Amino acid sequence: MLTLSIKQPWAWLIANGHKDIENRDWKTQLRGRILIHAGKKHDGSPADWDWPDIARPDHLDYGGIVGEAEIVDCVDASASPWFTGPYGFVIRNARPLPFRPYRGQLGFFQVPRA
Repeated sequence: MLTLSIKQPWAWLIANGHKDIENRDWKTQLRGRILIHAGKKHDGSPADWDWPDIARPDHLDYGGIVGEAEIVDCVDASASPWFTGPYGFVIRNARPLPFRPYRGQLGFFQVPRA
């Protein structure tokens, strides 16, 4: 299944339905279900994170599959408070999955179904 690696806490926020867009500097024509891979690093300073305690770095999984979601569009503008651009993959129907360690890659990559 196609998979996208995303730094934490963004991977957790997407998989748990809090974040509805994933910002990238590249476009995609891809639509449909993907797996969400949490990268081995977190983004930014945890002190800047103003989200639920579960999204603290010591409570997150790193380096594996954490959820799945559906990409329904790729936009260059959005009213979503999560959009910072230049492109945003619009996410719907996200859900967390049991953590499965897996090596990440750049761009979309294939992961066998569990």
